[in-house]
Amino acid sequence: MTQPNVYQVADWNGSSGERWVANQVRLDHMLAIFGVAAIDAAAPLPGERVLDIGCGAGATSLTLAARVRPNGQVLGVDISAPLIDRAWEMAPAGAALEYRLADASTAPLPVHGFDLLFSRFGVMFFDDPAAAFAHMRHALVPGGRLAFVCWRTASENDWVRLPMGAIRDLLPPSPAPDPEAPGPFSFGDRDRIARILAEAGFTDIAIAPFDAVIPFGQGETREAALDDAVEMAFEVGPLSRALKDQPGDIRDAAAMAVREAFAGRPGETSVLIDGAAWIVTARNPS
Repeated sequence: MTQPNVYQVADWNGSSGERWVANQVRLDHMLAIFGVAAIDAAAPLPGERVLDIGCGAGATSLTLAARVRPNGQVLGVDISAPLIDRAWEMAPAGAALEYRLADASTAPLPVHGFDLLFSRFGVMFFDDPAAAFAHMRHALVPGGRLAFVCWRTASENDWVRLPMGAIRDLLPPSPAPDPEAPGPFSFGDRDRIARILAEAGFTDIAIAPFDAVIPFGQGETREAALDDAVEMAFEVGPLSRALKDQPGDIRDAAAMAVREAFAGRPGETSVLIDGAAWIVTARNPS
């Protein structure tokens, strides 16, 4: 039987994991508002046990641990060894917090071991999402909660739309990706999310749009912020993959085009771009 999520495990323990760690401060700054919104929707309570799925470098795990004090516990799991290592580096001594290198879709989880399943952009990568959510649901207490944030479509998110649009005339057209293939935008369709969660056995499914202006790149001046935004786009996301094997002249032209695209957005110490996500909540039947 083929092990699930093989590509994702390899990628997040290779180039994607390494790039995320290298850009962790910038990325967590960019994603912070989405994590806050999802945690508010999850409404963790003191004493609760929480599973943070795809916890990355642990930013949301730390916030969740603070919310469930004094007697709660948070377990953060991720398939990326580089990110789990970074999460342990950032964990304060004495926090009610543990990290584990594991795939939440298949890892042994305690039956009824958690009051809350949570994720910030960590659940869109499963080969078989319905089976993954069914497996994780069994770790919830009866009546336990699920809450996560996921991206809407690529066309609604400037961190993809702007740089990829800027290089459209520099590269040969590529086939349109399968919108349901594992990846950051595989949950862009609200109906698909509802279908997956219902098939996995969840009830009280609610899916709400969440839009935010988010900082992309950082710098002490406007010019430095633009330079950093271009560098970040080249290092993380679809632009980095599209330009991976391109010659220097194409990459130079792409950098100029991407910078021009970002220059059309406001911001002084960061480029302020539009982000679009879903906040999803559901329950395990009682």
